[in-house]
Formats: sequence, structure tokens, C-alpha cells
Amino acid sequence: MTAGESGQPLAELSKTDLQALEQAWAAELTQVSGANQQLDLSRGKPGAEQLSLSDALETMIAGNYISADGTDTRNYGGLMGIAEARELGSEIMEVPAAEIMAAGNSSLNLMHLVLSTALQLGLWGDERKWSESQTVKVLTPVPGYDRHFVLCQHFGMEMVNIPMLEDGPDMQKAAELAAADSCIKAIWCVPKYANPTGNTYSASTVRALADLPNRAAAEDFVVLWDNAYAVHHLQQPGDALASIRDAAIAAGTQEHIVQFASTSKITFAGAGVGFVASGATVLNSLTTHLRVQTVGPDKVNQLRHARFLNGRVSEHMAAHAEILRPKFALVERVLTEQLGALGVAHWTQPNGGYFVSLDLLPGLAKKVVAMAKDAGLVLTPAGATFPYGIDPDDRNVRIAPTFGSLEELTGAMQILTLCVKLASARLLLAQP
Repeated sequence: MTAGESGQPLAELSKTDLQALEQAWAAELTQVSGANQQLDLSRGKPGAEQLSLSDALETMIAGNYISADGTDTRNYGGLMGIAEARELGSEIMEVPAAEIMAAGNSSLNLMHLVLSTALQLGLWGDERKWSESQTVKVLTPVPGYDRHFVLCQHFGMEMVNIPMLEDGPDMQKAAELAAADSCIKAIWCVPKYANPTGNTYSASTVRALADLPNRAAAEDFVVLWDNAYAVHHLQQPGDALASIRDAAIAAGTQEHIVQFASTSKITFAGAGVGFVASGATVLNSLTTHLRVQTVGPDKVNQLRHARFLNGRVSEHMAAHAEILRPKFALVERVLTEQLGALGVAHWTQPNGGYFVSLDLLPGLAKKVVAMAKDAGLVLTPAGATFPYGIDPDDRNVRIAPTFGSLEELTGAMQILTLCVKLASARLLLAQP
């Protein structure tokens, strides 16, 4: 009897039927494992077909290195980035170009810059420095983005978990924690197609986040707004995200909101342009720190990106969506067909971004990841979507379906769902 034929949650099956399924799934997994596959669902990387969409970047310079205002992009200078690149950032972030710094290839580097500036120099040109606090704490919505957690650990910042709800972080919990503890200095946000859930924050959540610096006990509280997937829709129109800038202006907190974005999953993942946006005081503090490290970004790369993308970001991202939609549809179809009736898993159905978040029965994430590895499938480590790698329920698995081919993805999802079914059956059989 197969799962589909049973049509029942596994917990409702008799021990005899459950044992029969366990044996059948174990045999099937053994057979699949013998194929010596090397499959990977661990990282949200664009596939080669997506990268090829931007091959024309290499034709954009064509011997003309001079930007619109006459800047020779081959030379030193321009910490804030060339005007065309800042305009590109404005198109992606929906923030005025004057409030944006265009930098090197990585928004992660800019996040590092912001945290180090907040710690060592302060973000507002006054005495407020996070290093003056005995302990620095950061609110981390979970499940969340592992790179944010790594940054906090790198700087010795203590992470405080708050639940991620369907419309964004639990803002009641966030406000209570921030108001009660002056050591809480920031909150991480991935507001659109969040990593890994794919959720987009509601307008009320955006307003609450913009007001959070007013409610926080720390006078140097910052909202870290990592809008990595701002234009990464799977369907048109994509999810609408309210403007944190507009909400912050209304709340009087614009200098306490720092936004990030990049072209890393728009053009070439390792050769894009990163952006940071905030108020004038914060940008001045960042450039004060940055000018010790560099005399300017790669303006040639900024120029080629601006010429390639300005005015056509939506068109370009529609081509990405054509490639990605079938992959996300395949993941949804296989999860529904293989797990939908069994009562052992729940997953997100994002409208954009790069991930699907899969929740298993408590206690199974590490087992499933290990089983999959033995079968030839690499998954994101269990716990990676939680600070310190500790998922208190050991249940969340992040699926990254973007990198491989549809054929590879089909094989990967077969292994993943087999592992989930087998681990779930064994867990239920072990119960009295």
C-alpha cells in the first residue's frame, strides 16, 4: 500500500499498515541511494540558465567608461557610487537615489559595515556606540536567514528569537522585548519573500517596525531591513510591500532604518552591485568608516549594471521568473502528492524569493537531513534557520530549488520526500 492509496494521515494507520509502508519506503530509498546521485538543495543560488540572462553585461562598456556626469569610472573615488548605479538602486529599493549608497558586489559586506560602524563609531555622529553597552542583543525572527545569524555571532551579539508569523515578525513580542531591555539594539528583517518562509510583511507590520525605535528602551535601536528579494517575483503582480521609508518618515525614525539590497540574484551572483539606504547622518557615518578601507567601489561594474538594467528591471526579472516558476511548481506538486495526505509535514507556498520552508514532525529535521545525505542529497543543515544552529523543535528544513535542473530537482525531491515519510513512519512506530 502506498501513501497515496492509504489516503490517511500516518498517525491514523494501524501498526500493521504503518510497518508495511515503512518497509516499502526503506526499500525504495535503498534503491534510489544506489544511483550514486550528487544532488544539492542546500543553497539559494541562481542556476546557470538564470546567470546567462545577464551575459550582455559584458557588452555594456564597449570602450566607453565615462558615466553620465563625466566621471571616469576607471579611476579612484566616488564612495557613494556613480549616479547611474544609485538610480538603479532606487528602482530596486523604491527609495530616492540621494538616500542610497551603491557599493561593491555584496550586500552582506554592507551589513558587516553597518554593524561594525554601529559598534565602533556609532551611526549618528554622536556618543551613541553599541560598544558602550555591556551586552549587545539583536532580535531575530525565526525561522530566518543564517547569514544574519553568522554576522551577529561574528560581532559577539546575543540573538533573541521572536516568532515569524504569516504577516511578518510577532510585533507585539518584538515591542515588549525591545521596550524592556536597553541592550536590545536592532532587529533583522527580510520583509519580502522572507528567507526561508517566503512571507511578505503586511502594511501594519511595516508600520510597527518603523515605530519600533520609538518604543525601544535603547536610543540607538536600528531596524536592519534586508530586502534581498525585492523584485524576485514568481508571478505577476508580485506581493506588495509597504514602504518602510514612508512609514519611518511618519514615525520620525528614518535615521534608525537601514535598508539593504543587491543585484546578486538579478545578474551575476558573484559580480553584482550592493546597495545600502538610510538617512543622511547614517550614510555619512558609513562613509567615514568606509573611506579607511577603500578609495572607492568598482565603478566600472556599477556602470555596466546601470546601462544593462536601468529602466528594465521588471522585464529582466520576468525572464528569471519564467525559469524559476516550473521549479517551485515541481516542489509544490511533489510535496502535495507525496506528503499532503500524511499529516507529517507543512510547507510554505511563496509567491517569490528563493526558498520553501518545510516543517516536519518535531525531532525529525536532523534525521531527515542525515538520511538524505546518505542517499546522495545535500540539504541545508538542520537548525541553520535558527540562531546558533539550534532549532528548539528540530523540525525546520529549508528547500532551495533554484540551482539545479528540473531533472535534478525531481530526483532531489524524490529522495527528500522518501526520507520524510520513512523518518515519520519510524517515529510513529516507536511510540507506545
